[in-house]
Amino acid sequence: MKIGVPPIKSQGIKTKLVPWIKTIIPGDVTGAWIEPFMGTGAVGFNIALQSAVLCDANPHLVNFYSSIAKGEITPEIVKDYLIREGKMLLSLGEDHYYFIRDRFNSDHSPLDFLFLNRAGFNGMIRFNRKGEFNIPFCRKPQRFAQAYVTKIINQVDFVSKLLKAKSFIFRCQDFTKTIKGASPTDIIYCDPPYIDRHVDYYNGWDESCEKLLFNALSNFNGRFILSTWHHNDYRKNEYIESLWSKFNVVTREHFYHVGGKEENRNPVTEALVTNFGTTQLEVL
Repeated sequence: MKIGVPPIKSQGIKTKLVPWIKTIIPGDVTGAWIEPFMGTGAVGFNIALQSAVLCDANPHLVNFYSSIAKGEITPEIVKDYLIREGKMLLSLGEDHYYFIRDRFNSDHSPLDFLFLNRAGFNGMIRFNRKGEFNIPFCRKPQRFAQAYVTKIINQVDFVSKLLKAKSFIFRCQDFTKTIKGASPTDIIYCDPPYIDRHVDYYNGWDESCEKLLFNALSNFNGRFILSTWHHNDYRKNEYIESLWSKFNVVTREHFYHVGGKEENRNPVTEALVTNFGTTQLEVL
């Protein structure tokens, strides 16, 4: 299966897990693919049912992809923007990065959001309590070399063509509203923030949120897939046993990379929780 890579990055991106997720999706889904936590869009864009509703509490993620859907951001526009700002970054270094960051926190340009995501430290997305993007510079003034710009342009082109071919709706809203608005013929895919793994202005997640999600999915009359973590070398996800064990749980080991060094590969056993039967109920 060829996997399309979205232009927005994050440390917990599910691109490499897409083939696994796709194998458990029932073949008789007649409704839409619903995501209350769209994140980078990596899963929804690759599953690519005929219709999808991708939602998130982070307005900047939603605004970026909505801008592509409306034709306000195109591969050509991204090319011109990154070449121009890349030259300024090469010339001025971190001063230009922080200029763009200040401008984004004032104007919220989706193109500036893309720039910060690709030139910020480790491709992280994080906002402070004021809702301001606060990731520092990656310290690579040459970041937007021609090959890298071409790569990003191709990623924007992948999403742009997909959104023209199929029906995608993007909404900035709370996950409970998204789940409540789904119909029984839809299938919901949830990839919520992991407790204690990543918290910011838009992605705060605690035990009360996990229980709220559990209740919302338990009361949903259609089918759902929940993506979460099962365990790592140091601890187990206690909510698998206390909440989600009444459903089907499928697991698989996955590695997350923090930086480019081999020793920074962090193994974690991922889990997919479903309220329907699958053929993969053993550990993969």
